[in-house]
Amino acid sequence: MITSKTVQQLPAQWITPENFRSYGQVILPSEDGKNFDGKDAQLNLQNGTPRFYIMRLENRGCKFDKITRHLQCTQCLGSLGGKDWLMAVCPPHNHLNQPVLAQMAAFRIPGNCFIKLNQGTWHAGPYFAHEVVDFYNLELADTNVVDHFTHDLFESHQLEFEMVI
Repeated sequence: MITSKTVQQLPAQWITPENFRSYGQVILPSEDGKNFDGKDAQLNLQNGTPRFYIMRLENRGCKFDKITRHLQCTQCLGSLGGKDWLMAVCPPHNHLNQPVLAQMAAFRIPGNCFIKLNQGTWHAGPYFAHEVVDFYNLELADTNVVDHFTHDLFESHQLEFEMVI
């Protein structure tokens, strides 16, 4: 049996601290020596060993049919080389085992900042039109083994999203 899928366009808006607040934080450059405050990444990495690494991604495009969340930690992502990128997100709703699709949003993220995802925030990405982008990633050492919950949008809704700029 062949099942058709629907491709739904998801407009990507430029990220700001205000429009991203339901999903996490936008971390922008600050002066050296500034005291720690609410504009700094509010991290939760207490449930394991933090892992900071550079993740190389190739030919990602702008379409996705799976979305993931991590319940045990926050996650920080940012591109190297000043390259813009895209991320789709949906609020945590930790009592649900799937994202609320009506609350899905896409963001265009400039290469001069990074994002911190709140615990449980559903996310798909990073995505981009470049051939290769390196990203720094801060999570727990075993996040992708024990704290990686993926929802298959094709399986549940015969749906694929395409982020558009």
